Amino acid sequence: MKKLVICGGGSSAHTIIPLLKDSIFEVSLYTSRPEQWSHNVELEWHDPSGNVLGNYSGELKNISSNPDDLFPDADYIVFCMPVHRYRVALHDIAPFLSADKPVFVGTVYGQGGWNWMVDEVKSKFGKDNLVPFAFGLIPWICRIIKYGHKGVTYGCKAINYAAVYPNHYFDQIKEDLLEPICYRWFGKGQVKQSDNFLSLTLSVDNQIIHTSRCLGLYKVYGPMWEHKEDVPWFYRDYDDLSAHLLANLDADYEKIRMAIKNRHPEKDFRYMLDYLALERFSYQSQNTDIKESFINSQTLVSIATPVVENENGLWEVDRNHRFFLDDIYYGNMIAKWMAEMLELSTPTIDEILQWAQRVRGENFIDKNNHLIVDSDDLASPFKCGIPCVYGLNSIEDCVD
Repeated sequence: MKKLVICGGGSSAHTIIPLLKDSIFEVSLYTSRPEQWSHNVELEWHDPSGNVLGNYSGELKNISSNPDDLFPDADYIVFCMPVHRYRVALHDIAPFLSADKPVFVGTVYGQGGWNWMVDEVKSKFGKDNLVPFAFGLIPWICRIIKYGHKGVTYGCKAINYAAVYPNHYFDQIKEDLLEPICYRWFGKGQVKQSDNFLSLTLSVDNQIIHTSRCLGLYKVYGPMWEHKEDVPWFYRDYDDLSAHLLANLDADYEKIRMAIKNRHPEKDFRYMLDYLALERFSYQSQNTDIKESFINSQTLVSIATPVVENENGLWEVDRNHRFFLDDIYYGNMIAKWMAEMLELSTPTIDEILQWAQRVRGENFIDKNNHLIVDSDDLASPFKCGIPCVYGLNSIEDCVD
C-alpha cells in the first residue's frame, strides 16, 4: 500500500479520510491537535434537506503533530487547511520528506500559487523530487459535525479540474487519488486536466465571492451589528449590491486573464474562466444570474457570516477569518500585483484592498492604489503570496 498523509484538520480532512476507505492508501494525519482525533473518522452524506444518503468511515494509521513520525515514508501528501497556512506547513514538513522517490504533494484547493509554494521548498531543501498537484475547486461541499470524529458532505461537484507538474503524472494521480475520492462514491466529480497552475491561482471562486460579499455587507450595514441575530446570512440574504460587486470584481480579473491569454496564445488556459462560466462548468448548471446562483443554492444557505464580538459588545466581521487571510493576501493581492505588471486598472480590487487594510489596521496599498510591496504588512514572512515574495518579478515568471 502507498502511504498518504493528510496535513491539517479542516472540513475537507473529515471528508477525504472516510472516502479513502478500501483505497490503495494507508492514511495518517498531521495535526496540531492529535489528542482530539479518533482513529476512526465518520462521514455522513446528506441531501439538501438533511436526509442521510450514505454513511462512510475511514481508519487513520497514525495521528501525530511530529513530522518525523509521518513524512519520511510518505508517497502522497494532501493539504486540508486554509490557504494562508500552506507555506508554513510546507516548510515544517519539507526536511522530513524523502528525496529518493517521487513524492506527490497536493491540496484540495489550488488558490494562491500552490506550485510557487512547492517550488520554494524544493529549492530551499533540495527536494527536486516533489511533484505538486492541486484541485482547481474544492471537490465537495463539506462541514464538520464533531471535530476529529465526524464530518458531513452534501456531495461533490459535477466536474472538476486539477493541475500537476510534470504533466505526465496526471493520469497516475487521477487514478490513485482524484477520482476515488469523488467519482467512486458519488458517480460524478470526474477530473479534467489543467495544463497550468496559473488557471487555479486566478480562480474566480472563493477569492472573489468572499471578499466582494464582505465589502457588500459593510456598504449596506456598516462595520457592526448590535446583536448577533441581526447579522445577515452570508448567502441566504445575498443582495443585489453584493452581486454587483462580485460582477465588477470578476471583470477586473477578466482583464488580467485576457491580457495573459493574449500574451501567451500558445498556452492552454481553457479552465481560466469567469465566475458564471466556472459555476456552470463545475455544477453543470444553467445559472446566468449571480444572485440567483447563491440564494437558490440548497447547500449554501446555512452558512453564516463570520463575525466576532468586539470589546464594546458589538458584532463585526472577523478580520482574522480566512476570508481575509486566504482571499485577500493569497487572492486579491496576487491579482492586483499582476494587474500592475500588466498596467491594468482594477477599481474593484482597489476598493476591496483599501477597505481591507482599514478593517485590519494595516498598510499595504497606497493612496494611488499601488501595492506597497516592501511594507511590514506584506513583507512579513509567509503572510502574503504576491509573486515577488518567491522571486518572480514578471508575468512571464508566473506563467508555468
